[in-house]
Amino acid sequence: MPSPLSPAAVDALRALTPGAQSTTHFNHAGASLPSSATLEAMRAHLWREATMGPMEAGIAGREQSERARLLAARLLNARPAEIALTSGNSAGWGRAFAALGPWRSGERILVGRHEWGGNLAAMRLSAQRAGATIEVIPSDSSGAVDPQALEAMLDDRVRLIALTWLPANGGLINPAAAIGQVARRHGIPYFIDAAQAVGQLPVDVAEVGCDVLTGPCRKALRGPRGTGLLYVREDFLSRLTPAFVDIRSAPLGADGEPVLRDDAVRFEAAEAAPALHCGLANALEEALEIGVENIRAQIDSVAQALRGQLAEIPGVTVLDQGRERSGLVAFNIAGLEAASVQRSLADQGISIGSNGVPYTPLDMESRGLKQIARASVSYLTTETEIGRLLDGIRKLATQ
Repeated sequence: MPSPLSPAAVDALRALTPGAQSTTHFNHAGASLPSSATLEAMRAHLWREATMGPMEAGIAGREQSERARLLAARLLNARPAEIALTSGNSAGWGRAFAALGPWRSGERILVGRHEWGGNLAAMRLSAQRAGATIEVIPSDSSGAVDPQALEAMLDDRVRLIALTWLPANGGLINPAAAIGQVARRHGIPYFIDAAQAVGQLPVDVAEVGCDVLTGPCRKALRGPRGTGLLYVREDFLSRLTPAFVDIRSAPLGADGEPVLRDDAVRFEAAEAAPALHCGLANALEEALEIGVENIRAQIDSVAQALRGQLAEIPGVTVLDQGRERSGLVAFNIAGLEAASVQRSLADQGISIGSNGVPYTPLDMESRGLKQIARASVSYLTTETEIGRLLDGIRKLATQ
């Protein structure tokens, strides 16, 4: 049975995390703090490159890339052949979306209200060129995407259902598996942006029923910035033709013609960052050793405590929606801009995030929000850190 980590376990993990000794970090949803072992894995490879030559050190790098692929497959309950290693969430999502091919006039894309702004940009550009449409799936009373409302919208012109599982602007968790059941029942491609979910929630691609799932590794996984995961369901791969290929994704055959890889590596490039993959392999192994179910229990416990105490501060409004919530805690302080709150806390050595409309435009506009402050927790977060953050917010709220 999953359970929160003990204080001793948290202290032990923090002792192996250099950043935990020097900063009060509440921006884990932006990028979390890597462990010493992850840093050492990257340093060791860079040293091999410096002493052996970068290309000569590539053999060890390739081994670690494949190790990262195997570990990522375990994390997502996927096959290694269904995993591509990318440079980040947008890189993976954008490549998969572009591989759907040209759009036609009248075709429809259905999205949740919480869709990431970068994904919307890619979809809108393609839709505008072709005369396709992007339509928003209604949300239920909790703010989450409504599977029944989605089903009522479907017809034979719907070519894609896209969902951002955990929004960037707050703690809501969308019902990814329920949306997947609708998509599978009607045979409609289903893309999940799991940027905030991977490493924070248990993710089972078979259970959620997606065709494509993407996530960066710098957030809850505590991997290196510049790494990401792209899952493509094996039976769906043949429907995707990458917009860009090279010698790795589509090597030339004996006749000189490109031969697309028959696995998700068709979305990888020949030029990669082996040192980052070494760090990624270590970060994935650490998450699996802790257990994502336990990570989820710990983050949920910490986030609930923070929400409850924030709500008691006069002048502070907690903005999280949803029946089930994540480790992202959104709030505003009356009379203060979120970016100003972020800067003021940074002056005190406390890191938080602040989001404007472009990050989650549909949801922000629907709720009349122009900005939010965001304190995102990790399984590394302690009561002492929460107390420090709350003290800083109290001071700002009474100015």
